[in-house]
Amino acid sequence: MLKKILLTLIVSIFIIPSLLSAHCEIPCGIYADKMRIDMLNEHITTIEKSMKRIVRIESSPTVNYNQLVRWINNKDQHANHLQEIVTQYFMTQRVKLIDSNDKKALQKYQTELALLHTMLIYAMKTKQTNDLEYCNKLREAVNEFYDVYFTEEEKNHHHKN
Repeated sequence: MLKKILLTLIVSIFIIPSLLSAHCEIPCGIYADKMRIDMLNEHITTIEKSMKRIVRIESSPTVNYNQLVRWINNKDQHANHLQEIVTQYFMTQRVKLIDSNDKKALQKYQTELALLHTMLIYAMKTKQTNDLEYCNKLREAVNEFYDVYFTEEEKNHHHKN
């Protein structure tokens, strides 16, 4: 009986949270692409704020290392979340493989992949530095991706509550 309880506890602590954190790859068919774009932009804003706080704390006459570490961790966590959305959501689920004979579709596919890769690189750079330029480049890449990924009809469609 004790073994069953221990096994249940281990599964609950280690396995279930990892299953809940990722978007399903069943596929479930439930996608919110525009929401993910909003999430990417929110992560960029948070990374930017973290960078500003880090620079301010570092330049203080008495550095509060606890706060410095917290802001660095916050910046890195949001960069990781951004990278997860790019890879686990867009690259593996939403940007579909195409027929390479369809030149127009191939061009769109290559552009989307290049922009997603650009986002991954700039997110990595935000973890390595406090250079706000990488936040600006991330925003530009997200905006370009939005323009390429969504059709004009999708950009102009708004749900009514």
